[in-house]
Formats: sequence, structure tokens, C-alpha cells
Amino acid sequence: MSVNPKVLEAMDESRLNGFHWKTMFTAGMGFFTDAYDLFIIGTVTAILTPLWHLSTAQLSILNSTSLAAAALGALFFGKLMDKLGRKAMYGFEVIMLAVGAILSACAPSFIWLVIFRFIVGLGVGGDYPTSSVIMTEYSNRKNRGFMVTMVFAMQGLGLLAGPLVASILLSAGIPHDIAWRIMLALGAIPAASVIYLRRKMPESPRYLMAVKQDADAAASAARELTGEAVRASAEAAPRAVIAKQSLWTPKHLLRLLGTAGSWFLIDVAFYGNSVSSQLILKALLPHAQLVTTTLVATAIFMVAALPGYFVAANLMDKWGRKFIQSLGFVVMAAAYAALFLVPSIAKMPILFLLLYAVSYFFIEFGPNTTTFLVPSEAFPTNLRGTAHGISAAAGKIGAFLGAFVLPGILKAAGLSVTMGMLAGVALLGALLTLLAVPEMKQRSLEDTEEIQVSPQATTHHSIVG
Repeated sequence: MSVNPKVLEAMDESRLNGFHWKTMFTAGMGFFTDAYDLFIIGTVTAILTPLWHLSTAQLSILNSTSLAAAALGALFFGKLMDKLGRKAMYGFEVIMLAVGAILSACAPSFIWLVIFRFIVGLGVGGDYPTSSVIMTEYSNRKNRGFMVTMVFAMQGLGLLAGPLVASILLSAGIPHDIAWRIMLALGAIPAASVIYLRRKMPESPRYLMAVKQDADAAASAARELTGEAVRASAEAAPRAVIAKQSLWTPKHLLRLLGTAGSWFLIDVAFYGNSVSSQLILKALLPHAQLVTTTLVATAIFMVAALPGYFVAANLMDKWGRKFIQSLGFVVMAAAYAALFLVPSIAKMPILFLLLYAVSYFFIEFGPNTTTFLVPSEAFPTNLRGTAHGISAAAGKIGAFLGAFVLPGILKAAGLSVTMGMLAGVALLGALLTLLAVPEMKQRSLEDTEEIQVSPQATTHHSIVG
């Protein structure tokens, strides 16, 4: 079968329609669940520590299990969606999220909770490449950054829902040994709500054409998405097919260094804000109860961070991914450098809170969002899931280091030195972005493809659509 430029053009130039928005909701609910689970486990471990007499080592295992599993899940789902198809894999990650949440709520002991959290982590990791790639391949050229970023913005709403649910349950006087189980079980609801929608999602026309080499099926799928009739492969240039590429080429390896490296660095550097958050709460509310600190943390997130997601969505296709990611890293570096150079700021709650709010906004506006988007655009169709999975896994490894290695550095070297190190990490992220991350603003995904144009399989780079 030959390439059908009409299909690719129809996908690129279609207007936003109901199918786009349904796909955004279907993909986004997974990230809502991921974020809810990310917050709620912190409250759960705070409750379980006295109930189950958890040691520091047990707490570290409980928190790190999901991160390790998420890295594995991202690699596994990313590779399989390139091999078996987007449709074949989509939906199984939220099934794992829902099942893992219910099992976690029923865990009879620490060991079983760790096992069930591993299942949750696999689902969380799998959701990164599947949802990003699905939304990317269904989006049009003009609004792709907006739509994929809106999927990720559901994370912000999930991070908001988590503490609100925890606060309601704790304030209602529900016994703690029941409340933590309810908190975990509720995570199954948003995941389960989109299982059917994900399993019924049609195969991506771009995957059908580039990997399956089935222009007829691609035309049919494009018609379902765009609502416009698209002629099949007879209209295409004869003997032209999209060639399958290898990840192990200098161009793709450089891009992978950019996408995986910047995701790793943002998740390491993000630890600086986690430290700052605890310092702020300790300074403002030294004797507050868990409910109070939860609500204050929620208010800080809602004011400082949540707007960043939606501002990024609206500017992503105007300012570009590379500029937004670089800007975010630079502002983070400046905020951390200020705490390194002027340590006394940490003892001035108002100034400290202002500095924290600015850095928090630019984290969500910048690299925390762009690192999710760029890997789904920067690679050809047959490598897209694999490359995104590797990039997401690198991010989870960075999160692990940020959460479990840097506390030792903080304790040994102090806040000032730790913040100086994180300023360097953020600057490295900005440099890596400038050198290795491609700008895909307003560009067709087919810019990444190679078109084979002759029976002798001569290959060259070509822009299609």
C-alpha cells in the first residue's frame, strides 16, 4: 500500500471537533487518577504510620514502589503500542489503575499494600505514553500542543481533588483505619469511568498508514475523526510508503537525550519545591493538624501551580515548546539560586512564599508540561510509543532520586547547598533543551517520517501533508 497524502492532510488541517474533545477527556481522566493517587498516598502513609507502626525504611519502600513500577509500565506499554498498535493497548493501563486502587484499599498488611501499589504504578506509567501518543496522533497540526497539554492539565485537577477528598474524610470524623481505605478506593472511580471509551477508541490513522501500511483503513479512520470523506490509496503517489526507522541513529538518539534527559532533570529539580513546601508549612503552621496543613497546601497549589497548566495549554502553539521549556527551567534555576545565595530568605515567610509561588507556576507552565508533550511529537510513528516510554521512565527515575537521595544531601549539607545543586540541575535542563529538543510548533508529525519512493527502497527525508 502506498502513502495517502490526503489522509495526512485531512488529519493535520481538520478543525477541533467533538471527537477531539472526547479523546481529550478520555485520555485526561487517566492523568486525573494518576495525580489523585500521587497526592493521596502521602496522606495515607501519614495515617498508616501510627496505625501499622511503619518504620522509615517501610515508608520509603511504600513511596518508591509506585515510582519504580511506573518506570517499568512506561517502557512496557510504550514498546507494545508501537508493536501491537495504539488500540490494542489503550485501556489496559486504566484497568490496572482501577484494580490496583481497589486492591490497595483492601490490603490487609504492609506487604500486600506494597504489591498492590506496584500494580497501580504499572498503570500510572503505562498511561504516559499511551495517552500522550493517542492524543498527539489524533490532533490537528494547529492545535496539537493545546490538546495534548489539556490532557496533562487534568493532572492539576487531580492534585486538587486529592487533598479536598482527604480533608473532607478527615473532617467528617471517619475513623482513620477506615478513612485511608476509602481514600485509596475512590481512585478507582475516574479510571473505571473511561475504560469503555478507551477500549472503543479507533486505531490511529497515522499508525495504520505508517506501521500497518494500510491506506484504506487509515482513510476510513480519518473519515471517522474528521467527518470528511478521504479517498483511499489510489490517489497517492505510486510505490511511496513510510519507511520504518531505527531509534539507534544519531538524530533519534540526540532527540531521546533531549526528551528523556530533560524529563529526568525536571523531576529531580522538582524536589526543590517539595522541600520548599514543607518549609513553608512548618514556618506558617508549626503546630497545625494534618487537616489544616492539607488545606493550606491545597490553597498554595491552587494559586501558584494550577494556573500554569492552563496558561501553557493556551500558549503552547503560539510560543513553542522549546521556548516554554527553557523559560521554565531558567526561572526555576533563578529561584533556587536565590535561596542558595541568600539563605536568609528561607526565614522570611512572605518573601519565601512569593519566590516559591513564582517557581511553582513556571514548573507547571514549563518543563513539567512540555516534557509530556515533546516526546510524542519528536519521533516517527513506529518509534513514538517506545521513545515516549523511555522518556517517561527517565522522569520516574529522576523523581526517585529527587525523593529518596536528595533528602540525605539536605540533611548532610543543609538547605543552601541543596538549593544551589538544584539550581545547577535546572540550568542543565535549560541547556539540554536548547541543544537537543526539536521545536514542533505548527509542524506536521509527518516531518519526522522518511518516505520510501522507489522499488529499490531508496530512502530520503520528506515532508508529507
